[in-house]
Formats: sequence, C-alpha cells, structure tokens
Amino acid sequence: MTTLAVGTDKGAWLLHSDDQRSWAVDGPLFPGWGVTAFGRAADGTYLAATGSGWFGPGVHRSPDLHAWDQVAAGPAFGDSGPRLEQIWTFTTSLDGRVFCGVAEAGVFVSDDHGVTWEPLRAFNGHPTRAAWQPGAGGMCAHRVLLDGDRMWVAASAIGVFRSDDAGATFVPRNDGVEGAVPDGEPGIGYCVHAVVADPANADVIWRQDHKGVYRTDDGGDSWERIERGLPAGFGFPIARDDASGALFVVPLAADENRVPVDGRFAAWRSLDGGDSWSVAGKGWPDEPTYTSVLRGAIATDGDGGVYLGSTGGELWATADAGDTWQRLPGRYPRIATVALV
Repeated sequence: MTTLAVGTDKGAWLLHSDDQRSWAVDGPLFPGWGVTAFGRAADGTYLAATGSGWFGPGVHRSPDLHAWDQVAAGPAFGDSGPRLEQIWTFTTSLDGRVFCGVAEAGVFVSDDHGVTWEPLRAFNGHPTRAAWQPGAGGMCAHRVLLDGDRMWVAASAIGVFRSDDAGATFVPRNDGVEGAVPDGEPGIGYCVHAVVADPANADVIWRQDHKGVYRTDDGGDSWERIERGLPAGFGFPIARDDASGALFVVPLAADENRVPVDGRFAAWRSLDGGDSWSVAGKGWPDEPTYTSVLRGAIATDGDGGVYLGSTGGELWATADAGDTWQRLPGRYPRIATVALV
C-alpha cells in the first residue's frame, strides 16, 4: 500500500494505491486551510503544517492520518522576532529530533515528536541575517539535510548554509553559484529553490536555483552548473529516485515567465548524476499546458515511484523511475506539497 499526502491551498487529500497502482482518494483534510508540509516523527506520529490568512500557521499531529490535534505552541520567533509566515518543511533525524523550516527564514527543533519547539539559534540569529532578503515567495527556510553532526539549510533568497557541529554554528556554502541578489554580503544572496542529497554520499548534493541547476561533490564547498540538455535553468523542485539514481527537475521558461517552455509540461530526467538531461519518458499532456510545479510538490518513494503535483491541481506519477507517467485521479486546488506518508 502506498499513501500519498497532497497539500493544497484549500485542504489536503490522501491517495491510497494497491499493488496494481489502482488509486482511491480520501479527504479532504483541513478543508479550507492551506496545507504546506507533511512529515513523520520518530515515534510514528504524523505531522502536518497548515496556514491561514486569519489565524497564521500551525502544526498538527495525528497517530493515523485521520484524527488531528493542533499543538498548543508551534514554532514562533517571539515578540522580538519577525512574524512567522509559513511552515515549509519537516525533517526527522536518526536520533529522533524533528527540524522545521519556516518563513521568515528560520529553523526550529522539537525533541518531543512535534509537541513543543525551540529555535535553532545559530541559524536564526546568524551574523549575516541583517542582509538576508526575500525572494518572490518570501524569505523561507525550505530544506534541511542531515548527515550525523552535519546539517545543510537551504533558504531563499539567501543560499545554502552548512553546520559541521550539530547546528552550533553555520557557514554559507555557495561558491560557484550565480547570485540572485545584487550587492549582498559575501556568501549570501543566492536564491536556492530546492536541494536533494545522495543518501549514500552526503557530500553529493544537487540544487535547483533561481539562476540555474548545480551540483557539489564536496558538501557545498564548491558548486558546478549542470544544465546540458535542459530547455531552461529556471525551476523550483529537484528530486532523486534512490533506486535508480535518476534526478528530476521541472524547467520553466524564465523568472518573469514561470510556465513550461513552449507549453510543454513535463519533468526532465538525468540518469548520469546531472551531467545530461532529457524529457522524462512518455505520458505527458499532448496539448499545451501552462502550469508549473512548486518546490514542495514532488516526492519519491525510493523504489522507482515519483509523484508531482501542479499549480493547476493535477497529480502525475511514475512507477518506473520516469519511463512512463500517468495522471492520478482527481483535480485539486493549487498543489503546494506532495509527500509519501
């Protein structure tokens, strides 16, 4: 059984499939609320992030994906800090800590499976913070990668930061990436949209940036551009199928024209670690389609399954690492996040 959680601007849905990939739709959850992230704590508790223009963001916990309780005190900067605009991501470490990335560019930590949260002060109070600037989607910490005592945080429009001491200190790691913010403080001003790492070698990380697609082989000390075969370097998500090693991006025409190039809606795939790219298989729409895929709206199951949701509310899936694609049942509000739960 595969369960796919789909968060949208107006609630969330669960899609369940059997071994024959026949899908059933369950929901909505949180009807009328924006749902921006899903996660799972070490004790098996499910986590969901919601947002509201009236009530702000919240963290909800569930033992079974059906009965949800909002935590009394979610992540917050406090009276002296910025207003917390959105929860972008949950990441659980091997030792059971849950890291939560938020806007306005902060990271919070829970040691009780999401019930209470404390700021990661070395990141939230970084010496360069006064020079941090937002991208078009705000100033958001949207990815946390973990490898023992090492940690990478990706934040827009700021860049990638690495900690080598379990989050006690952070250093920007963006050498080789084209900056997106002019005249920024050295080391920052890079609008990273998404990152993904090789689970077998955490020094190998791929990033989709505002200004292109990049790879590092040394944990972020240096980056190289990897766009051969792509129709454009601009886009939001990047994901990896760990079974095949295939990488996936969804190129868009340009910053000022955020639609697929020539209306050709499709994911593009690399089978050689990013050295070259081509359209990922077949099954994509034949007619011009001008929707996009947001940074959180792609997920992989580690066994050839890749799932992505569009701003037009459609879900696409492959079970063979991108050779063939099908559209899943339903048409939803604008999809913000897709997760295997």
